[in-house]
Amino acid sequence: MLQTGINIQDIPENGSKGFECRGEKYFAVKKQNSLYVYKNSCPHIGVALEWVEDQFLDSSHTMIQCANHGALFVIESGVCVAGPCTGQRLAPAKFNIVDDFICLG
Repeated sequence: MLQTGINIQDIPENGSKGFECRGEKYFAVKKQNSLYVYKNSCPHIGVALEWVEDQFLDSSHTMIQCANHGALFVIESGVCVAGPCTGQRLAPAKFNIVDDFICLG
């Protein structure tokens, strides 16, 4: 397990936070006290999902949104339900929480 330096207390409920670990970009979303972590790469063309730091969610904070083409992804599963990559999914990251910090591995 590799600690990311990201404390889960720093991620607001219905919010998101991007981070890097070993040269790879990831982001975490907190929803209903659950945490979801994905690689920060749209399955459509492989670019980062956000244009503004730590803003990975749509305006209602209920879906992950790609800022490039507007694709919408279900937070809990990473499945794209609207946009150019419908049916594809974000790559989930294996993680654990250790002393309130996200650890990948």
